[in-house]
Amino acid sequence: MGAAAAEVVAPRPPSAKRKSTTLKFLFELEKPDGGLLPGTAKLPPPSPEPEADSLIDKIASCNRAFTFVDAAEREEERDAKRDRLVEVLGAVRSSGGKRQPLDHRVMVALVEMVGANLFRAMPPPAYPALPPDGADEEAPAVALAPSWPHLQVVYDILLSVVAASDARTLRNHVDRAFLSALLALFASEDPRERDRLKTVYHQLYSKLTCERAFMRRSMAAAFLRLAYEAPAAERHCGAAELLEICGSIVNGFAVPLKEEHRMFLARVLLPLHRTRWAHTYHRQLAYCVLQFVRKEPGLADAVVTDILRHWPVTNCQKEVLLIEELEEIVELLEPVQFQRLAVPICSRIARCVSSYSSQVAERALYVWNNERFLELATASPDVAERILPAFVASVESNLERHWSKCVQQVTASVKSLLEQVAPDLYARCAADLATRRSEAEAAAAVRDARWRRLEAAAAAAAK
Repeated sequence: MGAAAAEVVAPRPPSAKRKSTTLKFLFELEKPDGGLLPGTAKLPPPSPEPEADSLIDKIASCNRAFTFVDAAEREEERDAKRDRLVEVLGAVRSSGGKRQPLDHRVMVALVEMVGANLFRAMPPPAYPALPPDGADEEAPAVALAPSWPHLQVVYDILLSVVAASDARTLRNHVDRAFLSALLALFASEDPRERDRLKTVYHQLYSKLTCERAFMRRSMAAAFLRLAYEAPAAERHCGAAELLEICGSIVNGFAVPLKEEHRMFLARVLLPLHRTRWAHTYHRQLAYCVLQFVRKEPGLADAVVTDILRHWPVTNCQKEVLLIEELEEIVELLEPVQFQRLAVPICSRIARCVSSYSSQVAERALYVWNNERFLELATASPDVAERILPAFVASVESNLERHWSKCVQQVTASVKSLLEQVAPDLYARCAADLATRRSEAEAAAAVRDARWRRLEAAAAAAAK
């Protein structure tokens, strides 16, 4: 028994210490001073992935730009390049779908390829500038880029790169020269290219927060050139797209507005009303202006004053657009503001009512169909007395001698409306108008009699 007990309690020989596999041990394998613990070896640097190298070679093979008009270019080469571009697009989209950032070397190759294909000198206008009285300026001619089969895929690649990259990656590869070159491409006459550019530029503005001020200044410089430096016959094809981007930017401005933003409205946006091609981008321009007025109603005074200052004289289409813009501004005004602006706004609209252009006259008459305008115009007796005489004169003039039967019918409807909302005032204004007309006719008769006496005296003296 004793021997058996001794065998049980006999100590075991010392065993080797078990190696630790905790995270702390693994993190401490490499000393802070860069040395390695005994028995450990530093892992070799990762070797470049063969897939990335293959993709980079494929991207580099797409740097040659085809014009699609050079007879020396082979159709097989153009088709092969488009196939390679489609493969690159698939690879970029696959990386974005897996939420894996693109390799640095791949990004460098992509930016270089995009610049080689997109950044080019714009060809001269495909259609000559129209004369000042050109009849086709309502529908400007459209010229499509012959190289669009390649450009379309390149723009899709750029869009996918911007969508798949974070702000830090874009800052490292997209510089100001790249942004300026993109902005210059808005001069393209191809609407398909301008639409893709609008999307790309807007997405870059959203992600590159550090470059937003530079991008706004660049767009402002393009607008200023269009308003002040461009020849009268030159049209900026990308003005509508740039203004659409500006509308989204203005919509995000915080209230109260900064002085920089007010200056952008006064010095950049409002002067765009004066150009000959304003009808090609007026819808986007009016949206930007209305956004400013909504955020800060006090700007309505400056906006209305500037629009009335640059009112066209012979451009009927532009007059119709400005009447619509004034009507939209009136809808945003408070009664106190309308009292200040009622006379200049209504005087201009009243003159448009008696315009010889049937389109201008009808559009000015339809302003009275706006419930908000009718409410503001008739809410205060003082305002009604100041604005109604001008309308009464234009209405009576149209009914008597306007050449368009349609305008006369609309004028009769407006007269009936005014007689319903302010019967006494309309009757008094009509009586005053008749008195002024009779006095003017009497004065004209006196002048004619005086001239006849002078002519008779001169004839008698000549004998």
